[in-house]
This record gives sequence, structure tokens and C-alpha cells, in this order.
Amino acid sequence: MAELPRDIVLLVDDSPDALGFLTDALEQSGFSVLIATSGSAALNIVERITPDLILLDAVMPSMDGFETCRRLKANAAISQIPVIFMTGLTETEHVVHALESGGVDYLTKPINIDELRARIGVHLRNARSAQSARVALDAAGRHLLAVKGDGNIHWSTPQATRLVNAAMGSDDGMDTVIGTIAGWMKNRTASVRESPISVAHGGQDVLNLAFLGTIGPDEYLFRLTANNQRANDEVLRQRFSLTQRESEVLLWIAKGKANRDIGEILGLSARTVNKHLEQIYVKLGVENRASAAVKAAHVLHEM
Repeated sequence: MAELPRDIVLLVDDSPDALGFLTDALEQSGFSVLIATSGSAALNIVERITPDLILLDAVMPSMDGFETCRRLKANAAISQIPVIFMTGLTETEHVVHALESGGVDYLTKPINIDELRARIGVHLRNARSAQSARVALDAAGRHLLAVKGDGNIHWSTPQATRLVNAAMGSDDGMDTVIGTIAGWMKNRTASVRESPISVAHGGQDVLNLAFLGTIGPDEYLFRLTANNQRANDEVLRQRFSLTQRESEVLLWIAKGKANRDIGEILGLSARTVNKHLEQIYVKLGVENRASAAVKAAHVLHEM
């Protein structure tokens, strides 16, 4: 099985000694570390790379950590990233200031590494649970399910559960789906990810699973369809000669999703979504997303 990507921590501190000490400790704990020596540098970094968590010194020249945090939280694309403050200031007003500016936690210097690791772990898990919940709620009404790296179901929409049980003729039909996904997880390759996964029952393929992408480093999103139905994105793919990814992006556009939402659902960066959009416009002969959505909706309405 492929090694999971490391969590990225953005470390923001104007002290070279603190940066060196914390970078070594975090890297030894299995994190990838980005370094910023000022608030403005941190803001520049998050425009190009999205960290999983930010460790932010409260007291810095020019722009302090509180103002830096407020500006980070004002950016919708990164507003959900947890920010942990670090400082020697311990007065209640400073703690309150840190939390009011958008921080989720507060550590006093000198930093205890064991405590830091524990708090990072808690806030990363909380952030992923919140993100997963947002995607799950957004998926309401669709045949979607998410699994962990071991193949176990993390969540499933009611529609997906009903479809599975109907296809299997049993109320515990999801067990067969779990077994199929677990096998896929053990042997997954790039080529497999681009192919539908068949779920068999009674000697026949009754369901298809399409891998849509990752929600987090250990959470995988799938769409479920009955084997006797062509998936909507397959219809779009064939009608407009699209790639699998292009058809998936177009389908979400037709459902009114913004690029950021599509990126989260499919596990793509905003830049990659834009590149797919450029190709979609060319293949559909349109100039904007509204026209693409109308054209796609017209095709799906014909089904």
C-alpha cells in the first residue's frame, strides 16, 4: 500500500532558535514543516501551499500573530485550518485575544514537545472530522460513501445504503461493498483509480463504485451506481469526449458547485480544477462555466 502523505505544519516565528528547535522536533515526529519568519511571509506561503495546521508565534514585529491569524481566517480557502498560538504571554487577556482572532489553542513558551504533539494530533483529527462532516452533509441526496485506508466505512449517505441493500437483497449488503473496497485498497494503482470497481452478488456484477478522490490523507470518497445504470459522468464523458476527471468536474459544475467545493470533493487543487475547466470549455464549445452547466444539464435531462 502506498505510504500516506505527511501532514504539513506551517511554523511562523521570528526567532531562529525557536524555528530550529521546533522544526527538528516536528520533522522527527513525522511532519513536513514550512517556515515563515513573519506574518506577511506566512500569508504569502498559504497562497501557494495549503498546510494542515499552523503554529503561530503571537509576538512578532510589524504584524503580530493576532493580526496574522485574523487575515488567515479572512481567506475562505484556508479559514478551516487550525491555528495554535505559541507565546510567552500568559495573561488571560492574551489568551482571549488569541482565541478571538481565530486560534483553536494556546501554548506557552518554552514549548513542551510532548504536549505540542498531543495538541497537534487532537486538532488535526478535529479538523478532518469537521471537513468530512461538511462533505457528508453536502453529499445529501447522492449515492456517496467514504472509507478509511483499511477499507472500513467512515460514512455513507442514506441513498447509498438503500441502493446497496436493494441490489444485494439484504439489510447487511454493505458488508460485501466493504470487502470489495478493502481489496481495492490493498492493490490500488493509478490505473485502477481511473476504472470503475465492480461489486458482485450471486455471480453477477450488481453495483459499480467510482473512486472520486481523497477527502483527507486517510479518507477516500466513492460514488455508487447500479450496474444497469450509466453513471451521469459516463454519459457526459461519452457525449463530449471528455476524460474521466473532466466528466466528474463537469458533473459537479452542472450541480452548481464552486471550484473550491469541487476540489475538496475530488481531491484536486484549485489550479487543477481550472485546468480541467479550460479543456471542458474547448470540448463543449463554450466560453464559461454557466454555459457548460446548461449544456451538461440538457444532456442529463435527456437520460
